[in-house]
Amino acid sequence: MRKRNVLVFPAGTEIGLEINNALKNCKEVALYGAGQGIPNHAMFAFPEYHVLPSIYEDEWLPSLIDLVRDLKIDYIFPAYDDVIVALSQAANEIPAAVISSPVGTCEITRSKSATYRALAGMVRVPHVYDPTDAFFNYPLLVKPDRGQGSQGVRMARTEEELHRAMREVTAPIVCEYLPGEEFTVDCFSDRERGLLFAGARSRRRIRNGISVNTLTAQLPEVKVIAGIIGRLLNLCGAWFFQLKRASDGELVLLEVAPRIAGAMAAHRVTGVNFPLLSIFEHERLDITLMINRGEVELDRALSNRYRYEVTFTTAYIDLDDTLIMGGRVNLQAIKFIYQCINQGKTIKLITRHQSDLGNTLRKYRLMNLFDDVIHLAQGEPKSSLITERDAIFIDDSFAERKDVAHFCGIPTFDGSMLEVLTERAEFVSGERNDRST
Repeated sequence: MRKRNVLVFPAGTEIGLEINNALKNCKEVALYGAGQGIPNHAMFAFPEYHVLPSIYEDEWLPSLIDLVRDLKIDYIFPAYDDVIVALSQAANEIPAAVISSPVGTCEITRSKSATYRALAGMVRVPHVYDPTDAFFNYPLLVKPDRGQGSQGVRMARTEEELHRAMREVTAPIVCEYLPGEEFTVDCFSDRERGLLFAGARSRRRIRNGISVNTLTAQLPEVKVIAGIIGRLLNLCGAWFFQLKRASDGELVLLEVAPRIAGAMAAHRVTGVNFPLLSIFEHERLDITLMINRGEVELDRALSNRYRYEVTFTTAYIDLDDTLIMGGRVNLQAIKFIYQCINQGKTIKLITRHQSDLGNTLRKYRLMNLFDDVIHLAQGEPKSSLITERDAIFIDDSFAERKDVAHFCGIPTFDGSMLEVLTERAEFVSGERNDRST
């Protein structure tokens, strides 16, 4: 099977990171990230990260075109709302396919007011007030016309608060206040067959406009709404829209976006890989969805990735309270062991386990994991059997680590430190190329 070279730009957004999570283990894809040369999580998460100027800088398009040619990119995923418009407008100049809806669709959906005008009368949209009106039904919401999520939104309960919000919000629109529950509807459309999937999820906790706790929900009426929006706006591939209940309980449209959403993972894990399906839709492949049923709750928090220079060919790891903790296998330690196996490193178990070691390893299904098993007598120092100078040592005991560090002169780690070895940056240093100048 031919691998498609896929570039995510800018890769460091929540959108880009979800595309990475969706595609990084797909055999059909070789994944690349690109974005500005400022610290961001994509530099740690993507196999390769290339520095490009932002779309607000001069020469961004020639730099992008050069990178696309050098990497032989087949597809580009725009991973920020303004970038969607910029790439769709420049699609004819870029020697790779931009995965998005048509340029006219991207331009309409970037503006809330334009979206409302395009869909008015077909789906319920918020009432938009003329700021010069003499009467308002407070409270009101003032939001940026080109914003996303709930970023930049201000509530106005009085005339004074309204005037202040109008000054603070860029290109504001004044909308009716919707007091009810808010939902995102993740969608996938085929340009010929129409809407193939529409799944709702409630936005239960929001940080900086991003849904960080979301729960899939059964809302049969959203499929009708999704079908209308998809048809009228000519959407294809992955897209989503947001709804909120009005005081009368009816669902009202907030916005539409022709892109991946960061929390689409809630539906991805049921079987809808939106980025991969969007590539297949572009190739006009015959798509069949197979979805696992059941409610999914997704909670998102900051995750850790590290860049830490430690070189070793052999790892020594303790058993009790390191590899086995509280009668359970330490999954972080197992991840580290298999990471070493994938990298061709030697793994040695070193332990003073007092029970039958073979029975314990069989009980926890740990047989055949190690290149060597060193079973020490009580009182025998572990440092006496560590011979390699390019080794590391992992043990829960501070006394053991201190002894090995002193006599062997090698790095030592306890269980709380393992993540610096397993959650490391994906790309190698030579692959972070700068094309910003």
